[in-house]
Amino acid sequence: MGVIKNGANGAAAIADAPQPLASNLAWLLSQASYGLATQLTKALHDLGVSPRAHCVLSTAMTGELTQTELAQAVGLDKTTMVVTIDELEAAGLAERRPSKTDRRARVIAVTKAGARKAAQAAEVVDRVQAEALASLPARERKAFMEALGQLVSSGLGTPVECGGVRRREPRS
Repeated sequence: MGVIKNGANGAAAIADAPQPLASNLAWLLSQASYGLATQLTKALHDLGVSPRAHCVLSTAMTGELTQTELAQAVGLDKTTMVVTIDELEAAGLAERRPSKTDRRARVIAVTKAGARKAAQAAEVVDRVQAEALASLPARERKAFMEALGQLVSSGLGTPVECGGVRRREPRS
């Protein structure tokens, strides 16, 4: 059996995958995640936003979150969060403001331009997600999302400390 490639013919690659891969939850989730991340990156490119920036903007709009709280909510390490906020500030989409409760912390505030950009990006993300789920029958889409959410909230969303696994970050 040849090398399995993820690309335009990803469905065929998965259908042709050796049984150990075709029934491997980690491999299937990784393939789906990578494919969706690349589709989102391409779709958001014309807006000048990455999927990561969209996640940070939309999450920052949910409340007064410090940079650390926002990084934890989105699942970014400290360095990546700093770079992302720097990019959002340079684009005029967000700004760091002093926290009202902790003078050492900075709250990430979304500007009006950032809120407009986040709304535009949300429409793109909704479209891409709908296209990604279109291969499932309508009644199964909601069940799939609920099941995936349950998996993440019951433990798969929390990485464990180990030395042999590196997380592949999507390019954004």
